[in-house]
This record gives sequence, C-alpha cells and structure tokens, in this order.
Amino acid sequence: MTDTMNRSHTTQPDLDPADGARALELDRQYVFHSWSAQGALAPFVIAGAAGCDVWTYDGERYLDFSSQLVNTNIGHSHPKVVAAIQHQAAELATVAPAHANLVRGEAARRIVEKAGPGFAKVFFTNGGADAIENAIRMARLTTRKHKVLSTFRSYHGNTGAAIAATGDWRRMPNEYAWGHLRVFGPFLYRSEFHATTEQEECQRALQHLERTIQAEGPDTIAAIVLESVPGTAGIFSPPAGYLAGVRAICDRYGIVWIADEVMAGFGRTGEWFAWQGEAVNPEGVVPDLIAFAKGVNSGYVPVGGVVISPDIAAAFDERVFPGGLTYSGHPLAMASIVASIDAMTDEGIVENAKMIGEKHLGPGLRALAEKHEMIGEVRGLGVFWALDLVTDRATREPVPAAVIGKLKAELMKRHVLPFAADNRIHVVPPCIVTPEEVERALVAYDEAFAAVAAG
Repeated sequence: MTDTMNRSHTTQPDLDPADGARALELDRQYVFHSWSAQGALAPFVIAGAAGCDVWTYDGERYLDFSSQLVNTNIGHSHPKVVAAIQHQAAELATVAPAHANLVRGEAARRIVEKAGPGFAKVFFTNGGADAIENAIRMARLTTRKHKVLSTFRSYHGNTGAAIAATGDWRRMPNEYAWGHLRVFGPFLYRSEFHATTEQEECQRALQHLERTIQAEGPDTIAAIVLESVPGTAGIFSPPAGYLAGVRAICDRYGIVWIADEVMAGFGRTGEWFAWQGEAVNPEGVVPDLIAFAKGVNSGYVPVGGVVISPDIAAAFDERVFPGGLTYSGHPLAMASIVASIDAMTDEGIVENAKMIGEKHLGPGLRALAEKHEMIGEVRGLGVFWALDLVTDRATREPVPAAVIGKLKAELMKRHVLPFAADNRIHVVPPCIVTPEEVERALVAYDEAFAAVAAG
C-alpha cells in the first residue's frame, strides 16, 4: 500500500504572504489564461504542494480533489519522481528526438508493457492534444481515408484536429480542421435514444454509430476517437458490450479505433488503462492506438504520446512518418515517466485507487446523494467520479451555473479544491488518496451541499 500519509503531510517551507500578493499581481499583469475572459479573473494562488495537499502563501492547506486538471495521479511532489527529474537534468537535460537515449527506451518499454499484448511502440508528444493529433495522422495515413468520427460528449484537446474531434462548445470557435463527424455515444442518464435500460442504450448507440458510418461512406472514415471513460464530459462508463460493438464495427469497415486515455489512463479508474477494466470493457477488446498524457507522469513535466499496434507501427517501416516534435521523448519527461510508473507499481497506487473507489468514494458519494436532492446521479470508478446536479430529479434539469459557483465557493471555504464542469462536481483526487482524506472531503461536500440548499 502507498505511503501517502507521510507525503500528504510534508512540512511546508517558510512562507511569506507578500509573495502570494506578488504572484497574483504578476499573473494579472502578464499572464493570459486559457478558456477565460481575462478581465474578471481572480486565480487561486498556490505556493506549494505535497501528496494530496496544496497550500497558499498564507499557510492555508487544501485537499486537492481536482488533481489540478485530473492529472496528478501520483500526487504532488512524489520524492522518487522529483529525484529522477533532478538526476536526469544533471546527466542529460535535453536531446534531439532523432537520437537514441536510454531513459526514452525505458519509458517506452514500461508503457508498452502496461498496455499489454497488441501494442509494439510509443510515439512521444508534448501532451494529450498532440497525442490525439498524431494518432489521427497515423490512422489517416494507414487507412488512406480522411474522415474522423468522435462523440458529442467528449473533449480531446485544443489543437487543430483534437479540438475538431471534441464534442463540447469549445470546438465551435475553433472549427478549422477538416473531415470531422460526431455521433451521440451511450449515456443512459441523459439518453439521446429514449432508452430505459443499459442494454437498450448500448444497442441503439451502436446502431446510430453504424448507420452514420454507412451514410457517410465507410470508405471515407479513417478513425473513431473515443474516450474510454469520458472525463470532462461527465465521467460515464460505456455500457457492457459497447466497446466490443465498436471494435466489431471498426473491423467490419476497416476503421482505426483510437482510445483516448489522456484523462482516464494510468490509475485514474483503478486500472493502468481504463479500457482494460472489467467494468468498462468486459469482453476485453483492444484498441488500435492509445493516446495518453496526464497521469503517465502526473504532469510533472509536459508529455504525452501514442501507443501503437504492431500493424500500424510496421506501416512506417519503409514509409516516412510525416510527424515530429522538437521535444518528442524529452529526457526530463522520460525520467519522470520511468520513476512514476515504477513508483505506482512498487507502491500499489493503481490498486489503491481501485480500493478507494469501491470501499470509500463510491459508497460515500452515494450516501451524499441520499441526503441531498440536488444530486441526481453518482457515477464513477476508482478515483474518477461525477455528481450530476439537478433542480429536479424527475426531469433531470441541470442546475444553473450560479449553483455550481456557490458550491465551489463553499468547498473552498472548507479547504477542498474542487473540479467543476457544466452542472457537475467531479470528485477526482490523486490515486494516492487515503481513506482518512476521503472522509474529510466527504464531510466538506456534505456541508457545502447543505449550505447551498439552505440559501
């Protein structure tokens, strides 16, 4: 089991509140923030972090139940990962991707081994969005087709093809990539198919997918991009049979299945990759390409990549792959991956995430739903959960944005750093979280819901 208790309570260094004020001043003067109107921003200033805690320059500690952007799976400042980065910086801080380097090979080997049979090589990128970009590039080049299918309830990144593959509102100001189509995937709680059971939802979603492919022309569709468990869109696992059905459709029409594991991978669902889990993929079907980032090294150094099947990798044995990045396989990132995967393996961190979901987070969140009418549905597994918040459980009408804003404020008052998306609060602590930390957070969620309900 993990030694998270010691790391989460690491003594913070001497702090000066004046540094916090200076950090905010500099941010507001010089930093341009993503996904924001700049004028009214008042960002939360973080001075440091360890384990599941972050703290301010005023010395206030917060439980990080956002994992920042759902990526600090191994927790903050894991000593083994920090030491590996420091050692690598002293030994070889950077190297061109055309050269070979031991730590890059070790990182790739570990990732392929965790992906399991059916995978051969890794192409490293700078993050999740360009992992999606390059997976799409590989699919288009190997199939000699151009269209890409994805779902409306999805987020795949903010580069050209990745944002075009995204289903939510963020693609609309950014639709300049070509050949992208979207379908509705299965999501029984907010079904687009008038389904009343998981089986109906699965069957109708697969029929919708196949009919779309047939109507668009199977000879034009290169890839289907799917988050194994959609994250920002709501954290909902596919029903039993869906991924097997997708695999069969892809095989039938010569389409590449790209599994987006950027958020769901490396322990988040209690598995190394979400698609490997019994709850997500009981039939055990295997994708052709896996896009990853975030949890592979908890974001300590920017990195992502594509895990490639043998057939797709072999297609470029004699043919030039027309893609590359200056920092592909950057040694600092590679060292952080090696140390992170080794620490997660040695310390049972993936197993801890699974246990926390089954024994603590899942039961605790369902108990909250019994107390608070605002919680329409609890969904999740591992340390990957969403509370779907409604004004009425019968109609399932989402709560307005103002309610989410109040909940976030109440949670911050109780020193829990939340993650919110649309009408949902996502409960996504690091994979190292302890039962005691979960209990503290559940008390805060309970009190926050009660405070908002009381007006």
